[in-house]
Amino acid sequence: MMIRMRRRWLSLSRLVRSTTTIIPHCHHYYHSSSSSHQSSSQFLNRGRKWDAVVIGGGHNGLTAAAYLAKSGLKVAVLERRHVIGGAAVTEELIPGFKFSRCSYLHSLLRPCVIKELDLKRHGLRFLKRNPSSFTPCLDGRYLLLGPDATLNHSEISKFSERDAIAYPKYEGQLTKFCNIMDSLLDLPTPEIKSDLTSSIDFMADKFKKSAFWARLLQQSFLLGQKDMVDFMELMVSPASRVLNNWFEAEILKATLATDAVIGTTASVHTPGSGYILLHHVMGETDGERGVWSYSREVLGCISPSSKEFAHEFGGSLSESSPQYGTRCLRLKTSKVCHVTVDESSGRVNGVMLSDGTHVFASNVLSNATPYLTFMELVPKNVIPEEFMNAIRNLDYSSGTTKINIAVDRLPHFQCCRPDLSKAGPQHHGTIHIGAESLEELDIAYKDGVNGLPSKRPIIEMTIPSVLDKTISPPGKHVVNLFVQYTPYKLSEGCWQDLSFRESFARRCFALIDEYAPGFSSSIIGYDMLSPPDLEKEFGLTGGNIFHGAMSLDSLFLMRPVKGWSGYRTPLRGLYLCGSGSHPGGGVMGAPGRNAANVVLQDIKTSAA
Repeated sequence: MMIRMRRRWLSLSRLVRSTTTIIPHCHHYYHSSSSSHQSSSQFLNRGRKWDAVVIGGGHNGLTAAAYLAKSGLKVAVLERRHVIGGAAVTEELIPGFKFSRCSYLHSLLRPCVIKELDLKRHGLRFLKRNPSSFTPCLDGRYLLLGPDATLNHSEISKFSERDAIAYPKYEGQLTKFCNIMDSLLDLPTPEIKSDLTSSIDFMADKFKKSAFWARLLQQSFLLGQKDMVDFMELMVSPASRVLNNWFEAEILKATLATDAVIGTTASVHTPGSGYILLHHVMGETDGERGVWSYSREVLGCISPSSKEFAHEFGGSLSESSPQYGTRCLRLKTSKVCHVTVDESSGRVNGVMLSDGTHVFASNVLSNATPYLTFMELVPKNVIPEEFMNAIRNLDYSSGTTKINIAVDRLPHFQCCRPDLSKAGPQHHGTIHIGAESLEELDIAYKDGVNGLPSKRPIIEMTIPSVLDKTISPPGKHVVNLFVQYTPYKLSEGCWQDLSFRESFARRCFALIDEYAPGFSSSIIGYDMLSPPDLEKEFGLTGGNIFHGAMSLDSLFLMRPVKGWSGYRTPLRGLYLCGSGSHPGGGVMGAPGRNAANVVLQDIKTSAA
């Protein structure tokens, strides 16, 4: 469960044909002493014009590149960090411990992406969690939930027999609603095209849009009026109202409510938070709806390059990053400075790097946030001011901090009988700390609204090394903490202040100690990413992990802004392919896939 940026991605190193190249473009990119090393300028300035350049090697950028390359296009991916994968990347931050730096769970990755790119053949493996959720209480009780209906009934009955009966009905209703959403996720939005010149093209586009709405109307008809009204209520209501209508036990409501607020700056009482609740149960693992899993150690990113690509283009491979050794070109260059525009046609013709290298391309796809794309990468005065104002006014507020921890032993929760020799069911899934009631969630939110890190933070804790033995030394473990609420802008203190950072980290550890005494003393080392860190390190504007708020006014035809939800932008040849576009955040791959299909459609239309 839960909203989270997802854990480690996968290799496509032998999937895409030899037309895609990953080009890390940071000043300090690692390189070996091999004499085959060459500069990016030599590589990129051979008079080559790429069919497409993707800015940003995050999971959506790599997904888009994979689809474009699979269709026969020559594609280059520009990544400024020393590793590819964006926020869905694995890094060994502490010797012997491999962390999914930002993301940490799988579920939202679209089944069509897995199937069409044959990802399982290329190393994708899921480690299913059962139970998937554990909420300890300070009074000695606890709640376990998972895919086992018998376990769920038994666990919920400890708090409410009525809730135990209602829970499968609740899950059944959400499954119905997820089926409606499925039809919206894997297609571009029915955005009206403004550049059609012929009446034939206009009618064809109109028919296509009519067919989309007809399918959606048909699904609504099959759902029935009662369920449709319930669906609309879920979409616009606060999560607290939805859950209060279903259940009475506070611990059950609070556990489920974390899905509605994790990764957002919303409260459980915020209208529309019910949709966020739905967004995080509509994923699946191997066809099982709502099942969250870890992905095995080989994952860290999607990479649509390979030895063949490197050899064809004369590039050498990175020897300093073994996990990426077959798919990252060892090229040293500068970051992307701006998108370039052909003055005569008014269309993009590539990107300029800060070292003066001009990478020529017919199409440019940006996996950066909408704000970063248009405020920093697009030249001034080429985008209508109305559009720019809409981009400026997007909500990039963030309340999320990620803490990656290496520990020398498993935490032992005092509400469970400890077995010091092995992990128990309480260690397998997401552990909810400080989430015993809806009121606790709301109090933590109110601290954040006032510009203060929550006095008692809401923590989602996972221990992936319980199932994946490859990411930590024997007997030791990797612990992920997804923490809220931590405002980007503080009314007191500063995230750049080391003592302030350490004080907040210790506050989180002390809260865990209340449930698992001795946890703090088990810590070997940790890495903390506050909202400003997420912005600086991963380009996430405001530290927002979704590239922008997922509120109802920023979804579907209004994502990123009204009139431009179809991945195209006012600058011809420039497309958005990141989470700031439809259908939004999470490691889904849907924005990348949908954007690539729009690019291919436009290429086909222009060639006709």
